[in-house]
Amino acid sequence: MLPFFRNKKRGQIKKYGKDSAVSSEELFNTKNEGEIREIETELSFHPSWNLSKEDEYVYRFLNNDLTPVKSNQVVLSGVELVQTEEKVLVNSFVRNGLPAPIVFEEVELFLLDEKKNVLATQEFDLNAIGQIPARSSRPWQFIFEKDSFRTHDIPSEKWTLAFNIQRFQTHRLVLDESWKKQMPSEQQEQLEQIVEGLPPLKEKEFNVIGLAAKDLEDGSLHITGLLRNGQRKNLLIRQLTIAVLDAKKEVVAEGVFNLSDFELEANASTPWSFVFPKDMKKKSNPDYSVWGIKIIK
Repeated sequence: MLPFFRNKKRGQIKKYGKDSAVSSEELFNTKNEGEIREIETELSFHPSWNLSKEDEYVYRFLNNDLTPVKSNQVVLSGVELVQTEEKVLVNSFVRNGLPAPIVFEEVELFLLDEKKNVLATQEFDLNAIGQIPARSSRPWQFIFEKDSFRTHDIPSEKWTLAFNIQRFQTHRLVLDESWKKQMPSEQQEQLEQIVEGLPPLKEKEFNVIGLAAKDLEDGSLHITGLLRNGQRKNLLIRQLTIAVLDAKKEVVAEGVFNLSDFELEANASTPWSFVFPKDMKKKSNPDYSVWGIKIIK
């Protein structure tokens, strides 16, 4: 019997996790032109697996108990989770509801609790899972290492294994709710156009682009910048040290800003305002005809 179920009685062999579904358009940027309908997925073992009859029976039993998937979806169906001090082992079905085989490359997966809080996040090379046939369900084990944990309080039931869909999306503008409320829709559209028109970021690149700069009457400098994350995963920013450069590439102001553990979404840009008090300014009468923001490491 499978390692996860060896200490369980027949009646305890069941699915303990939830399902997460994504569309083929989100994952592969392909549309399903046919009618969307519900699909029963046929069990498909990896060619290298050599299972006992009893193990096969367990997988077939679990697969037969799964709910249908839609014909334009890929679904992760969580089965069983075991936590040790060093890792979390997650047994799941990767289910292909599409009318064609699918192949994955590197993906980032989230382990979520019942309230969708992130318990762990890790990148996986899913080339190893092989080609998943059309309308089939392939069992697989995912191992989250200790350094991927966001918490050590990981539940054994009602958890979800999910794709980080942001990794598959084009670079986009993400506005905080406070910005959405304060910024007119026309300005939001203009900002989206700015984001779309900027040069592409390199993978894993993070930078800050200047949008607006203004010297205030109290001697402080108020700037608005665009935080840009080229990584394929969310970026946690606790503190940021930046310098403002004028047209002569001279430092106008420099300071350290606490962003209160702000999490910048993967492959996204978010506007942020910074105020440099008078004592942080290093130059009077700067030329803002061309200016920029430099990250100080």
